[in-house]
Amino acid sequence: MPRLSDSMEEGTILRWLVADGAAVARGDEIAEIETDKANMTYEADAAGVFRAVAAEGDALLVGAVIAHVLGDGEEAPASSGSVSPSVLPGTADTSTGQDTSSESADEGASPSASTSMPAVGDGSEPSTRVKVSPVARRLARELGVELASLAGSGPSGRIVKADVEAAAAEPQAAPISQTSPPPAAGGPVPSAVPAVGGTGKGEVTVVELTSTQKTIARRMAESKATVPDFQVRTEADVTDLLALRKQIKAAQETAPSVNDFVVKACGLALREHPRANGAYRDGAFELYGRANVGVAVAAEGTLIVPTIFDADTQPVTAIAQTTRALAARVRDGKILPPELSGGTFTVSNLGMFGVTSFTAVVNPGQAAILAVGAAVERPTVAADGSLAPRALMDLSLSCDHRILYGADAAQFLARVRELLQTPFALLA
Repeated sequence: MPRLSDSMEEGTILRWLVADGAAVARGDEIAEIETDKANMTYEADAAGVFRAVAAEGDALLVGAVIAHVLGDGEEAPASSGSVSPSVLPGTADTSTGQDTSSESADEGASPSASTSMPAVGDGSEPSTRVKVSPVARRLARELGVELASLAGSGPSGRIVKADVEAAAAEPQAAPISQTSPPPAAGGPVPSAVPAVGGTGKGEVTVVELTSTQKTIARRMAESKATVPDFQVRTEADVTDLLALRKQIKAAQETAPSVNDFVVKACGLALREHPRANGAYRDGAFELYGRANVGVAVAAEGTLIVPTIFDADTQPVTAIAQTTRALAARVRDGKILPPELSGGTFTVSNLGMFGVTSFTAVVNPGQAAILAVGAAVERPTVAADGSLAPRALMDLSLSCDHRILYGADAAQFLARVRELLQTPFALLA
């Protein structure tokens, strides 16, 4: 199983693109794999005869054997009928210097390296042992979750971090006494306990999450559980920006969107405020040398964040072209792994849906995320005291308080606002 993204821990074989026993050449697409970020194709790295080991639908850890490409006279190893759950070492993201081997490698450890714990038994016979990843055991201890009560969703039923987080998020029902005492005279009569399934919710449909949705759920839970966040808000007067965009649109077929201008403004502000272009990690600040802005793109049933690299140095017109191309590839399921990695800051814009204000969740490994609302015309007091309609846009910056403090966040956001209010400075 290849590592197709910097945060990938496991992948699912959606379908084989070649038949078992077929000849393949180096570079031929052999599989479609669902990762934590998108569905991607995997190419053969050698020529030979293709022999599948994993079946379509199998979810396997990075590094597990999924197939063999055999040369002349070669035969598949005798153990090829069972999938090896070995894990490749974590890889470093060279664009930001971020090392993904700490938590993800711990959680992605092979079942053989996972710690085990005895299941609940009556003591008369040796009880079955439950596989638990080290990070899941540590998190369970911190959150007070009883591991013996969990059903693991990892390979071979292994309990992983997401299982512990899900259990911690569930409300704990109070135990019901098997023999309740009779009510006191004149007291209220206890209501009957509903039978199992009598929730009053009607028919319940359980929808299994994709690998991408599982990763989003895990990372958002991780963020809220571990990142001490706070928000700062302001409004930007984008009247002149909208007028400039209208002029550009009249002169050429397409014009940068408002969000493209926001990405450019963030890129310039990140260069001037290095702490906003960094992350808190293991008791130290990581400050990144490139201003790579991730742009949240809604896809069917999920959310993907492709990266605009070097947003501080790209012209806003180039940012617009890149953003459109990336969004199209996200929606077509053709986004490539390098296009999803390396982000140092994120912009999330819901203005196109009419949302005027919202709060975004900090992406782990980044210092902040900017939530952008719709531009709305409001009466504004002019310098001479008169009222005039101006287009105001809400900007909300969610910050990791371990690296960004109130004044730092305020100065960064003020610079973004200033750039948006003088849009000609963003055309360079």
